[in-house]
Amino acid sequence: MTDPLHSNLLALAQEAAARAGALLRDGRPADLAVAATKSSPIDVVTEMDIAAEKLITGLIAERRPDDGVLGEEGASTEGTSGIRWVIDPLDGTVNYLYGLPTWAVSVAAEQDGETVVGVVAAPMRGETFHAVRGGGAWATGAWDGERRLACRPAPPLDQALVSTGFNYVAAVRAHQAEIARRLIPMLRDIRRGGSAAVDLCDVAAGRLDGYYERGLHPWDLAAGDLIAREAGALTGGRPGERPSGDLTVAGTPGVFEPLQRLLEDFGAWHD
Repeated sequence: MTDPLHSNLLALAQEAAARAGALLRDGRPADLAVAATKSSPIDVVTEMDIAAEKLITGLIAERRPDDGVLGEEGASTEGTSGIRWVIDPLDGTVNYLYGLPTWAVSVAAEQDGETVVGVVAAPMRGETFHAVRGGGAWATGAWDGERRLACRPAPPLDQALVSTGFNYVAAVRAHQAEIARRLIPMLRDIRRGGSAAVDLCDVAAGRLDGYYERGLHPWDLAAGDLIAREAGALTGGRPGERPSGDLTVAGTPGVFEPLQRLLEDFGAWHD
């Protein structure tokens, strides 16, 4: 039976993600422009990232004023309840800026430092993914009702479809390109979708066999990591470590371990 607190957190996360997703989908101005940059001139923020985060944090403050918040666009409050929300109001900003469909709203809730609820809404795909710790991973979309998610049966690594992403700092990107060059002959193929949250959910949904990326922040992966694990995927960082900015790896059992070993051998976690 689901903890009533977790059920309440899930309902709030779903509402926040849905409302922010609708704002982003329906409110995107035709002349959308870059409002700021972060790690480099190509690591962009738009006015819609900022508006979506304000919508989400405002809703949380109204419903659960004692909770902490960590958001990509600057929201940071400690809270006193033991619950912290980890928010990426627009994961895949460059896709959004260019009018590409692969972007998402990611909302996760942590209890005492452990992620217990995750929601990823991908409005242009008409899909929303969610999970509560211990309750499996689920999605709604073009099909009727909720669908329980399960990662794919593991293929041999040379038949695995794996996704990745690239950093916005030029030196890091160059190293990541070299890692991808070395991996490609060992895999079925590599994809680059542009949203870590969507990639993790696609592992959960059986659309990818694996995913890896260096340089992610907590808001990039909090919800998607839980959804992937609840669908039966394995997730981690470097061997024996949790997903982190050094390295995040997710995959169906049987793909995760050899992919993680190769990434360690290739030094995917450093320049």
